Amino acid sequence: MTGSEPLTIDEEFDMQQSWRNDEDKCTFIVLAKASSEQPNGLHSIETMIGDVNFYLNSHDNPHEAELEVMIAEQAHSGRGVATEVLKLMMHYAVNDIGVTDFVVRIKETNNASIHIFEAKFGFIETERSKVFKEVTLRRQVTEDFKAELNMWSEQNSKRVIFEPF
Repeated sequence: MTGSEPLTIDEEFDMQQSWRNDEDKCTFIVLAKASSEQPNGLHSIETMIGDVNFYLNSHDNPHEAELEVMIAEQAHSGRGVATEVLKLMMHYAVNDIGVTDFVVRIKETNNASIHIFEAKFGFIETERSKVFKEVTLRRQVTEDFKAELNMWSEQNSKRVIFEPF
């Protein structure tokens, strides 16, 4: 959805393992609700539909997080899943990690993703890269935005399981 490309399941697991001990990266696997047809419930590989990440990689601002989200399973695309997990990830980043600024880099052809960040979260375009063909959007965490994140989290805390990998 943002700048990432879909990975195979083996590539995804390898990447997750490399990030597990990195203090500057945080990733969560996005799971679909388990059905009665899945014998292992949430622990079934079939429930994995994507991931959401942030990176603390700004040398100028140690409290800036670069967000990334990918909903890889088409059956779950366009249903608000990315919006919901982004709300929860930003809430976690702000309240538990102390993030004060967010940045996203999105492929310039990904209008749906650009729309989510601009319309739903108030991100503002700050640059375009012709070389990488991507748009950079930024959002500062204000007290009002933090209050919105807290409200969203309270409303959804009972229906979403959100545990770090």
